[in-house]
Amino acid sequence: MSERGQVIGRIPVTKVSPVLEGGAYAAKATEGELLPIRATVFREGHDAVAATVVLTDPAGRETHVRMQPCEPKGFDRWEALVRPDTAGPWTFRVEGWDDPWATWVHHAEIKLPAGIDVDLVCAEGRALFTEAAEAAYEGASPGAARRLERLAEACIPGADADTLLAEALGDDAQELMAAYAPRRLVSPTPDYPLFVDRHRALFSAWYEFFPRSQGATQDPDTGEWTSGTFDSSHERLEAAAAMGFDVVYLPPIHPIGTQFRKGPNNTLTPAEGDPGSPWAIGNTEGGHDAIHPELGDFDAFDRFVAKANSLGLEVALDFALQASPDHPWVTEHPEWFTERLDGTIAYAENPPKKYQDIYPINFDRDREGIYAECLRIIRLWISHGVKIFRVDNPHTKPVEFWAWLLAEVRRTDPDVLFLAEAFTRPEMMGMLGKVGYQLSYTYFTWRNEKWELEEYVTELSTEMDTFYRPSFWVNTPDINPKFLQTSGPAGFTIRAVLAATLSPSWGMYSGYELFEHEPLKVGGEEYLDSEKYAFRPRDWSGGEQGNLNTLITMLNTVRREQPALQQLRDVHFHHAPNAQVMVYSKRDGDSRVIVVCSLDPRGVQESEVFLDLDELGLDADALFLVRDALTAQTHMWGARNFVRLTPAEPAHIFVVTPV
Repeated sequence: MSERGQVIGRIPVTKVSPVLEGGAYAAKATEGELLPIRATVFREGHDAVAATVVLTDPAGRETHVRMQPCEPKGFDRWEALVRPDTAGPWTFRVEGWDDPWATWVHHAEIKLPAGIDVDLVCAEGRALFTEAAEAAYEGASPGAARRLERLAEACIPGADADTLLAEALGDDAQELMAAYAPRRLVSPTPDYPLFVDRHRALFSAWYEFFPRSQGATQDPDTGEWTSGTFDSSHERLEAAAAMGFDVVYLPPIHPIGTQFRKGPNNTLTPAEGDPGSPWAIGNTEGGHDAIHPELGDFDAFDRFVAKANSLGLEVALDFALQASPDHPWVTEHPEWFTERLDGTIAYAENPPKKYQDIYPINFDRDREGIYAECLRIIRLWISHGVKIFRVDNPHTKPVEFWAWLLAEVRRTDPDVLFLAEAFTRPEMMGMLGKVGYQLSYTYFTWRNEKWELEEYVTELSTEMDTFYRPSFWVNTPDINPKFLQTSGPAGFTIRAVLAATLSPSWGMYSGYELFEHEPLKVGGEEYLDSEKYAFRPRDWSGGEQGNLNTLITMLNTVRREQPALQQLRDVHFHHAPNAQVMVYSKRDGDSRVIVVCSLDPRGVQESEVFLDLDELGLDADALFLVRDALTAQTHMWGARNFVRLTPAEPAHIFVVTPV
């Protein structure tokens, strides 16, 4: 037996990948993405084997792709690189088979020059070419069939060994036999599931902002605030589009609870008019299917979505499955929550933190009712043009629930994408990817050293690539990274460059471009005067310090221009002796990018750079032109180079042009 209860066939085929949990869940790919399919294929004795991947697209059409031995050869590992071109549910299987043509070639190359069994080898070759010609006739390729017949006629007893080898093993013969040579003892695996998402599931640039802060005003006499609205946020959409983002993500836009409402900096003593945390969802005006009236109504939201779409942006909504004490669910469905021994409903806790304004849902009570309500809510927002959801704390809900919900949404709306905000244990994060999450937050925020960044990205791009798509976020409303609190503008540049070039998906929370960095307390990761609990209108020019808009725009521009930066799997780390200088390349076809980035925001760092040119598809002694996408400067590089990085220019993004 092998994966998914497969019975070993005449030609053993084992260790097929990508196969998730024995085929219980679909492996991930996106339209146009290069996907490696691998398997171990072997047999008894010395006769040759071969292998083929059979891809079946959503319309039922099959494509056969010949597999090649993996390097290093001799370990029975085979691989094919495929590019699914249509979104939807696919399947694939691997077929191992006896390859009599390869066996004959091996014998002919040894025996004919040595004069061993010449007549027998010729007869065997003649039989194989004749059988291939018959297959070509059956395949309605008479031209190929006649060429194969001529090759068969050349395999006559007493033929000159050198002439026969040159003709029988020439390029024409190899091409024809690759297409029509017999395949014997074909041994297929089961069909394994593969879901191909639209390209945005892999490649995206996210920008998060709070609509209530856009255009918010404060009365100078009373101190009372007037909230911003969807309509007053159109200008921020334009700014996000101008910087090259393609997804704008909004925190919850629903009515906010009043009981235990949080005040500025997460205090328990809000003043009159404090807006509260939008994650405390629901009050008498509605819950997850309602809009906070201060932001506007559904017509205003529809205008917001239409404006975003006109700018080439998609709107992502927060999907937070929790309720404030005022949420209609609390009175209409008290069975959906956990009751403590003292009769009160359990609120959310992450000791020592307490969230009295949030009630978690108990998914083990009225499973059918909770599941149906969650699906109804998702479909409501889909009907208003939302195709992307950022899910808050999915790791605190049952994996079984997500497997069901994501499958139901995929069944009717396969273009809808879900991003998991799960900063938790690796096994849970991985399983959320396996059951259907298209994207996931990562540990990138806490990876700062060269060795840990290289180790982490290697794991994501080689071990987790078929079920876990990383999104590298430089900050969030909850996370003010310690690195940024003391690193100045250079630190913001460094982290943005790393996020935007190491991962095909990256994101930032507004304020990052203004170098916001002050923590609530030393050693903590919360922002001072967090926008989660207060209005925060900004001067988007950045004042005297300026902003990071130009750099962000350049990053998103080069990402769109270079397919190498739109994929995850082909990333290679090169050698720089300086531990504060990181060098890596990414490649997709003719698109080649080399990134050199300092990890030191305060000092000058110099280093030699030793490139593995084979990874770039270049000869070992090649010279090539590199153009820096950040400065437009060009240089001639080779395998060994020198860089000098400063806080003013801490990174290079070199686009490679062979000469």
